[in-house]
Amino acid sequence: MRKLLRPLATRAAAVMGAVSALTALTAVTAPAQAAPAPQEAPSVRAAACNGYVGLTFDDGPSSQTSALLNALRQAGLRATMFNQGQYAAANPGLVKAQVDAGMWVANHSYTHPHMTQLSQAQMESEISRTQQAIANAGGGTPKLFRPPYGETNATLRAAEAKFGLREIIWDVDSQDWNNASTDAIVQAAGRLTDGQVMLMHDWSANTLAAVPRIAQVLSSKGLCAGMISPTTGRAVAPDGGTTPPPTNPGGCTATLSAGSQWSDRYNLNVTVSGSSNWTVTMNVPSPARVLSTWNASTSYPNSQTLVARPNGSGNTWGVTIQHNGNRTWPTVTCAAS
Repeated sequence: MRKLLRPLATRAAAVMGAVSALTALTAVTAPAQAAPAPQEAPSVRAAACNGYVGLTFDDGPSSQTSALLNALRQAGLRATMFNQGQYAAANPGLVKAQVDAGMWVANHSYTHPHMTQLSQAQMESEISRTQQAIANAGGGTPKLFRPPYGETNATLRAAEAKFGLREIIWDVDSQDWNNASTDAIVQAAGRLTDGQVMLMHDWSANTLAAVPRIAQVLSSKGLCAGMISPTTGRAVAPDGGTTPPPTNPGGCTATLSAGSQWSDRYNLNVTVSGSSNWTVTMNVPSPARVLSTWNASTSYPNSQTLVARPNGSGNTWGVTIQHNGNRTWPTVTCAAS
């Protein structure tokens, strides 16, 4: 009997040791495994718009418009695009893409002149040609006008009124036109309050990089991106509800939204629509890397790519990213199986 008891005691001790080791290991890895908690955040944010702000982008459409629209959609933001008529006429497909992405299209003159130096007839020509170019491109008839350089006078306002346009300047200047850094642009967005409008530009690479972080800043303040009222000139709730989903030949759409943030990492929630049998590919910008995921089966073709599929937990899943100094959000594509 003693020969039997000794192994049993040894096994018991081993089991107790394994439990202790497992407990210790769980304590060490707890921060990464705690990621699922922020899944409640999207519904909280959706119900907690304490105010609306107007995000505006001047001077498009440009070669960067498609990337900008993709970034805005992934961040769950809508914006007003103040287009130049000459570029709308040259790139009608991009104007239609703005509308399809859920953006509002507005008038920023035809050639971007100093409007106050023109005659009223010349002012009206700049405005009317842009109205026509945007309408011809499928952008509808603009209700808002932003004078180039923010320069205006009574004559210009009379010209605007002739076309039923509301003049929109801005409350917060991102200074992206003056080579402001991405950090500075994000900080500028942090100064927005309910009803205010922010000036940015379609062509700025630093502004493009700032879009995901602008979404995070607004979310942290309980602010949502809204439309600019043609009556008051202030930002208000969107008139069409949510952003229309982008056309996706893969049959489904993956949308990113911000979760919790820490000094070294942040959470993203991924919501898939259009299919319950999906494959989402996430490309993570170097040197950032994925720390953990939840509510999906994942694999890693390489160090910067994550492939996620349903695991029976529904169509919303999440990821924790260690940013390593690069806070630009990953990009995602979705294909239905």
